[in-house]
Amino acid sequence: MMYPVDLEQFWKDDEIAHRDNCFFEQAPQVSLGILMSSECVFAELGEEGDPWGSEPRERRIELNKRYNDKAEKIVGRRLLPETFAPEDSAFPAIKGIGEVFGGTYSWGKNTGAWLHSPIKTPQALEKMLDDVDKLDLREFILPPNWESEKKRIFEIHGTKPHVWRGVRGPVTLATSIYGAENLIYLYYDVPELYERFSDTIRRVILGIAEIMDVEAGQSPVGFSFADDDSNLLTPEMYEKFGYPVLKGVFERYSPNPADYRYQHSDSAMGHLLPILGRLNLTGCNFGPTVLVDEIRKYMPRTRIDGCLAPFTFMRNDPNAIIAEVKRDCEMIKNTKGLNLTTAGSINNGSSLESMRVVMYAIQQYGRY
Repeated sequence: MMYPVDLEQFWKDDEIAHRDNCFFEQAPQVSLGILMSSECVFAELGEEGDPWGSEPRERRIELNKRYNDKAEKIVGRRLLPETFAPEDSAFPAIKGIGEVFGGTYSWGKNTGAWLHSPIKTPQALEKMLDDVDKLDLREFILPPNWESEKKRIFEIHGTKPHVWRGVRGPVTLATSIYGAENLIYLYYDVPELYERFSDTIRRVILGIAEIMDVEAGQSPVGFSFADDDSNLLTPEMYEKFGYPVLKGVFERYSPNPADYRYQHSDSAMGHLLPILGRLNLTGCNFGPTVLVDEIRKYMPRTRIDGCLAPFTFMRNDPNAIIAEVKRDCEMIKNTKGLNLTTAGSINNGSSLESMRVVMYAIQQYGRY
């Protein structure tokens, strides 16, 4: 069943709804944040492929064009890019923050990147932090061919490296490096090392960002964190570990009220909302059990990207999708600031028909 949507009117209203960070007083409806993702082409088109992997450039262009042809008919927009920068314009990869802290990354089929670490004891953690303190961060993160490639790419394409404004959050980084249970025990057993670990993460994030600012020749404002494992800490634990990192980085890169300050944690971390509320986030994306009305108590001017459960969206059950969208629209009507999207990733299997159902529900229940 194709749910009835006035596509032309929807997109006209949606453009207005995104003004003022989705708080525009004259917004006619809740804004839509679901614009799908390149992961979704495989199930939608019945094609083989790894949603978390990479495809040859020409195949990616062909898949996106076919997907967009279908999207144009169902939702009225071409959603995925159809042009990509030349392959020889890509800068060599810098080391990841997990590698700075002694970890290694691996990539598996349909899993993306995983961070592994041998550090399991307070003694090993302390030694690793000592090593980080001595590290020449620039020399460590930039590959040996960085200068020659930077020069070549600029001479051919006129482009400079990108700045570095988003990172795995401090708790998720720490649990990947040291283990979730170990980090919790550390809070009780060696509190000074617990706080030192947090402070070192903050300093490394600022250090990498500043290095890439120099390489890019610019220092724009804004920063975002993706910290799924933040839910594992109690408020007292988070106050000592995660909060100081975000506060320090935002003070450097988002000092003004309107500067971008973003936190993603697709987990049940509602118990941390009072602490996160003190950071004056401009945007957030939390787990599907952390709902609009609860978030709004502590974040009155934060754009809420949510709260449709990713598994609800991926199961493509229109009745379940409509129920959740209706719930969120009704919760936000008195305050605005909802950007209706999934409370987490948009996964392969999520269909264009389901996106249209969300649009239908916004036109039915999300009018201000």
